[in-house]
Amino acid sequence: MMIQAGRKIRLKKWQYRIRAEWGVHAREAVKLVREVKKYKSRIFVKGNGKCAEASDVMELMELDLKCGQTAELILEGEDEEAALAGMKEYWEGNL
Repeated sequence: MMIQAGRKIRLKKWQYRIRAEWGVHAREAVKLVREVKKYKSRIFVKGNGKCAEASDVMELMELDLKCGQTAELILEGEDEEAALAGMKEYWEGNL
């Protein structure tokens, strides 16, 4: 938990090992962005020493996530619990 300008910010974090044979390539990044936009929370993906806004296709592709690598999702916002559940379901079923 962080404190910013007098308010508490809670972050949800989750790690996932990429199982998709081709990793997170263009088509998968576009599908992921569509899923992310269902939520009000800000969602970030960390991998390969970089961090990307999960609602930005180009930033996701710049992470260059391959099969077998680990990605960390970081979520913050009013619906972060629902967003985390949705992201887990999406990643486990598609990536």
